[in-house]
Amino acid sequence: AAARLAAEQEVENLSGLSPNPEKDIFVVRENRTTCLMAEFAAKFIVPYDVWASNYVDLITEQADIPLSRGAEMKGKCGTNESELELSWMDQAYTLKLSFLKEGHNTSRGPEASWKLSRIQFTYDTSERTYFKDAVSPGKHTASSHRLSALVTPAGRSYECQAQQSISLVSSDHQKSVQLLLSEVRLQPFDIPADFVFSEEHKCPVDQREQLEETLPLILGLILGLVIVVTLGIYHVHHKLTAGQVQIPRDRSQYKHMG
Repeated sequence: AAARLAAEQEVENLSGLSPNPEKDIFVVRENRTTCLMAEFAAKFIVPYDVWASNYVDLITEQADIPLSRGAEMKGKCGTNESELELSWMDQAYTLKLSFLKEGHNTSRGPEASWKLSRIQFTYDTSERTYFKDAVSPGKHTASSHRLSALVTPAGRSYECQAQQSISLVSSDHQKSVQLLLSEVRLQPFDIPADFVFSEEHKCPVDQREQLEETLPLILGLILGLVIVVTLGIYHVHHKLTAGQVQIPRDRSQYKHMG
């Protein structure tokens, strides 16, 4: 049964198709049908301890770890739960994203949505590319607690070009690890066709930026319309009053009238 499941599931790292070298693309397919797609750029900011110059005190340094384009991947899809797991640099770094779809009651009736429900990031401070002279090097795990991120209506994909920061708590003395996500397009459920995202649900930051971009145009159009209407009213009023007899203001001229 396990062999049959493995044969029916495919995972593909399509990051090479992105013109942005920092953006990765991952696809999970089951039974020859796409069931999870993810596109995003990701970086981790990880604090770690090193010895001060006196070799007595500890100071905190910061490692900036990007998600490597050559990441190995695993994935699984379900009706209500899906998962994407990525690892790179010989398993020194592993990122696991868990998604959950759930229903809830609203004033409009029952509705469903999905969300990013859990993040787990495992890193090894003995890896010397990003960690220099770490004290007590070894593996640590940073994870989220009761996460409810990227909430999206069921049947739609999530899109957010703006950078988002998600805090994770590390097993390394409860340090705070930051996951920075940008240029995100995600859909872990209900994909309508192979390699095709559903209609996007934009994040609030992108919606706000789009409004800020279009608002000056809308105001300009309204102002232009007001000017045109005002000129039109003036023109009509001028034509209506042009043929009327003008009563002289000087009363001495009244004797010449009639």
